[in-house]
Amino acid sequence: MSEPTESPSPTVDVAFALRGACLPRDHACAMAAVLTAQLPWLRDDRDCGVHRVKVVAGNGPSALLSRRARLILRVPRQRVAELLPLEGATLDVAGCRLQLGSPVVHELLPHSTLYAPVVACAQADERLFLESVNDELRSLGVHGRPICGRASRMQGDGAAIDGFSLMLDGLSPHASLRLQERGLGPHRVMGCGVFVPHRSAAALHGSLA
Repeated sequence: MSEPTESPSPTVDVAFALRGACLPRDHACAMAAVLTAQLPWLRDDRDCGVHRVKVVAGNGPSALLSRRARLILRVPRQRVAELLPLEGATLDVAGCRLQLGSPVVHELLPHSTLYAPVVACAQADERLFLESVNDELRSLGVHGRPICGRASRMQGDGAAIDGFSLMLDGLSPHASLRLQERGLGPHRVMGCGVFVPHRSAAALHGSLA
């Protein structure tokens, strides 16, 4: 459950409804390339991120797009106006055409438990991954209990990217907002290290499309 906060976060999520039939299941790199071609600052602004688009679960290389699918960008509040021209745009993501609907701005809320479907790491070693996570949390001044989930591998720009799902609980309101604002690890524009509220550890054992 979210806790009250005295002032809104300087970072927000901007969600666009998506119209389209399908996406490659591993589409993060292609989506990042399309978005950064139109919005070059997405690649360079450390406080920006792109949520993974939720697709219908399955095992094939192509995934159906749910009618509830959204393209969600996490950006500093002052960047919102720069996203407005995307309304009605058509994106070609690895041959899949997606039309964007009207943007809706969502405030970040300070939930005590946060979850990231994937946090990128240098190598697929859980011990080293958690050491890196704890080092980064200390540098952010964030105190919480990290719970490592399953390993995953996604296609990056020229090389595969290893990662793990990650939950953090026991977060104070300040720590929760800071973690959502800054994220963890690299490749934020590919959806890595972008945290969302979650109520339990059940997500760690669920299916990640």
